[in-house]
Parts: sequence; structure tokens; C-alpha cells
Amino acid sequence: MKSADSTATASIAAALAQHRAFGQLPSAVRHSFAAQFAYEKCAAHAVLVARDQQTLRMGLILGGTVEAQDPERGLALGLHPGELFGFGAMPAQPVRHWQWVAHTDCEIAWLGADALEQLCAQHAPLLYFFPALEARTRAAPTRQIGESGASLNLLMTPIRTLLKREPITLAPDTTVQATALLMREQRVSSVMLVEQGLLFGLVTDRDLRNRVVAQGLDGQRPVSDIATLAPMTVDANSPAFDALLLMARHNIHHMPVMDGQRILGMITTTDLTEQHSTSAVYLAGDIYKQTSLEGLTRISARVRQLQLHLAAADASAYSTGHIVTTIVDALTTRLIHLATQQLGPAPVDYVWVAAGSQARSEQTAKSDQDNCLILDDCFDEARHGTYFKAFSKWVCDGLAACGYVHCPGAMMAMTDIWRQPRHVWVDYFHKWIDQPKPKALMLTCVFFDLRAIYGKVDLLDRLRQDIVQLTRGNSLFLAHMVGNALKHRPPLGMFGQLSPIRGGANAHTIDLKHTGIVPIVDLARVYALAAGVPHANTHDRLEMSSQAGEVSPQSARDLRDALEFLGKLRIAHQARQITQGRDPDNFLALDELSNFERSQLKDAFAVVRTLQEVLQQRYSGGQF
Repeated sequence: MKSADSTATASIAAALAQHRAFGQLPSAVRHSFAAQFAYEKCAAHAVLVARDQQTLRMGLILGGTVEAQDPERGLALGLHPGELFGFGAMPAQPVRHWQWVAHTDCEIAWLGADALEQLCAQHAPLLYFFPALEARTRAAPTRQIGESGASLNLLMTPIRTLLKREPITLAPDTTVQATALLMREQRVSSVMLVEQGLLFGLVTDRDLRNRVVAQGLDGQRPVSDIATLAPMTVDANSPAFDALLLMARHNIHHMPVMDGQRILGMITTTDLTEQHSTSAVYLAGDIYKQTSLEGLTRISARVRQLQLHLAAADASAYSTGHIVTTIVDALTTRLIHLATQQLGPAPVDYVWVAAGSQARSEQTAKSDQDNCLILDDCFDEARHGTYFKAFSKWVCDGLAACGYVHCPGAMMAMTDIWRQPRHVWVDYFHKWIDQPKPKALMLTCVFFDLRAIYGKVDLLDRLRQDIVQLTRGNSLFLAHMVGNALKHRPPLGMFGQLSPIRGGANAHTIDLKHTGIVPIVDLARVYALAAGVPHANTHDRLEMSSQAGEVSPQSARDLRDALEFLGKLRIAHQARQITQGRDPDNFLALDELSNFERSQLKDAFAVVRTLQEVLQQRYSGGQF
């Protein structure tokens, strides 16, 4: 997609003039508005707006035909030139399962959601034609237009649609001075080095500053001397969300965009977000700049504000979990750096591993810490134990100071039994799988969800391979896991009515975590273990397990939709608490819900209960 040139803008303005809503705008306003559209030619059968992208942008059909589809119900509707689809062109109650696909080769004019909101804010009568936008405006009257939507709406947008210009490339033997001159002339902050048509390296203005000017390097040296060779790249068809996470996790600000081996352009952090103070990329960047625990503690206080912005922008629970977890990953990594500065380099290889919700990339602003340390097998307690004990305690205490409290069950790297060589971890899993007693099953629910954060990743990869071999097809162990998973039941009464907590401090509430989200996490874990799926994220586990045949595609979709709905309820509930100055929790009072939401909540719980019963029957109900 590219910005519309004068010819395309004229075509868009003409199409707007014929539209029943935009045709009522003054001519000057309409032409100015037309310039805000981006123009794209789309091939037949291309997915234009996926069902999880309905709130991101609006499309105006200039040529060709588009088909609105509901794949789950087998419904389809043809749309023709002059018609709108996507954001703003939906009924007040969103049609959640619809998507829009190019029926023929077509020409589309795209408009971001924030631009349409701004236009309707300036010309309120237009809301008559956009019931979904009017409902959104009534539901959030204090939300500032463009406050966070402009950046957060990019989360699921394909990266190729964000590219603004052709790639700027040079040969690796170009001089440093010539490179700097080209960057100045082109007004870019980076260039890519290409040799024989293939990406060779990347040079940024930061490289020129830090590796040339600061070190007094001769400007006639080849630019390859200061380049980042074999830089990290992103596929053009990936969502912008993927680039956002990669940049945040690796503290980088430029990333080449590829279509196979072909270079399409460069994506930068400023392309992805405008809200520097609360975006994941800039928040992670600030984290890596901190030189003390006190600085990290101050930065971590902004995570709650980040979650508020995500909730205000109606980001999905899946996206929110990944973004918030990325910040925890950055805090953990920086704490490891600071610990190494304090204690010196580690005497043997290790990998710091997240467990639980951090491993699954499903954290919210209300999370404790679960982690462990896998050490190289050359570890010797007498020679190395003191170092790693101090090291792990420094990092875990630092996470606690940043708001990620110590695990109540002490499942942390600072606990001696969770800081062991790889061969000991192999023995742990052998014992848990061969003798699945209640405590062993509880531990497996934590330590089967593992993800490397920092260190020698191969230590975890080899351990995971061993685990998959032990569990795949192990029906006896899986039956025990099912029995353990069935301890978490959705809160539904005998006749399918919601059954809130009856007494205590949380009376008349629903525990969204333990009786809503955890049962889905448990189901997905069993499916993944049975299928040998290595992924930790629940959404990804369901998708991959479905492809492996462990759960039907329809059931996997139902569980993913239930997880998304419950996750968004949880995030919205916590956002309200944060706004009120309260500590966020997982206990949702039913009076916070509309009748429609209560109905959806019952449906979500019913899906979980049904699939729990199916799994119970498959493994004989866990009776041994």
C-alpha cells in the first residue's frame, strides 16, 4: 500500500462525492479528507480485513468486487465499487466472525480508524451513517481521538502496508562518508547493504555516531566495517505486531522487510508507534538505558499505564498479553545485565527461563513471577554454587521490586531446587512423568510452560526435545494430567446459570483467572503434550494441536474465542481498577457486565465445560 498520488486522490474524492455519507461534506473538506487515504491494488482472493482486524481500518472500493464472508456459517455477500467495509461500515453490534476478501482483482482506498474518528468528531452528523462508531463514542466519551489508537491499530496490520518508500541500498564497499552523505540526502536514518542482490548488512545513524564519530574512524573506510551483518529481518506479510515485539525484545529500532530473499524496504519504530512514552518499543528502550534497580523500578510503574492504553485502544487480549510480557522480558534481561555487572561474568553457561504466564506470553499488569535457571552440565556446586545463588536472588528480588512479586510457591530461580544443571532437570521431568503424583502434576503445570529469556538457549531446546519424547503419546501420564486439569471448573450451576463466589472477601464475583482462563490453559496444555507441540502460548497451542488432530478445528476456534473474550473482560476489569487507583485483581463482579456480556460469559464457560467433558471421556475421566 502507498500514499495516494494526485490521480488516485482525485479518484478517491470522486468516489467520496458519490457516497451517501461523505457526499454531504463540503467539497473542500472532502478533497482534504481524500488525501488521507492510502491506495492499494489487491489481487483476487487476498484477505483484505481479517476477522480480528475489524476495528483497524476502513476500505473504500474503487474498482473490482469484494466479498464479505462469515466462514463459520458459510455466508457471503458481494460488495461493489463505492461501498465501504471494515471499521465504521459495521452495525452497532460488531459481526465478530466476518472477514472481507477480494473477489476479483480490485483497487482499495484505505483509511485508518483514527482518521475516520477525527472526521466524525469534526462533523458529528456523519455518526448517523456509522452506528458502530456512534456506539463506540457513547461508550467512551472521555477517550481522546488518536490518543493511542493510531499506534495500537497497527498491531495486526501487515507490515508491507506500512512501507513508505523504496529500499535505500548500497554496496558493502561504499565508504562511510558516502554512506553518511546519502543518508542525509535521502533523509533516512538507516541504509541496507546489498551484495549480489542479497541483504548483507544494515547501517544506522547510531552506528555512524557510535562507531565512526565517537571512535574517530576514517571516513574512507568501507561501510561494512561498521555495519550490523546479517541483521534481524521481518517478513512483509507478518503483522506489524511481530515487528513491534521483535524490536522491543531486542532493543532495536530498524528492521529490513523481506519478501523471501527480496528486500522490500525498512520498518522503524516511528513507523509502528507515535506514543513514545507508553509504547512497548520505547518502554523497552528506556528499560535498557537504566543503570540501577531504582531506575528500573520507576520504569516498571508505567506498565499499568501501558495496559490502560491497550484497553482504551481495544487491543486484543492476545496482543496485550504479548506486549505486557515483552516488557517483563526486558526488565528481566536488564536485571540480568546489572547482576552480571555486580557479580562478574557467570562461571559456566546458563539460560534464564520464564515459566507460567510469562512463558506463555499471557501476562497482565497483575502477575507474580515464575522462573528457573538451567545450568550447563559442567556446573559444580562447590565451585559455582555461591555465584548462581547470589545471581538468581539479585534478579528475583529485582523483579519483586518492579512489581512482579515472589511466587507464593517459591517456584523461582532463587530457590535451590529450581536452579540446576540440565541433566538434573531431565531427571525431574522423568520422575514427574513416571510418577505423576499430585505435587508432580502441579509442578508440571508450571514447568511444562517454559521459554528462554536470556543465556544459552540451546540448554532449554535440548531439554524440551527430551520432554516431548517423554510425553507424546504417553496416555497414562496424559490421563493423570487430565484429572488434574479437571480440578478447575467454570462457574456454572446445574442449569447453566452463572455461579459466583458465595462468601468471603470476593463474594458475588467470578474468578476470571482460576475458573475461566486457567481451565482453557490446562486444556491447551494437554492437547499440546499429546501432539508433541513445543509452543507455550495457549492460543498457539490450540492452533497447532488442531492441525495435529488432537482437537477439532471448530473446538479449537471456540476455545480461542472463549480465551479472547475472558481475557478482554479481565483486562477491562483491571483497567477500571487501575483508573480508580486500586490494585488490579481477577475478581469480576457480575454487576460490571451488561446482560449481553453475561450471556457471552455463560457461552464461553459452556464451551470450556463441554470440552472438559470430552477430554474426560477420552481419558476415562482420570480414573485409575
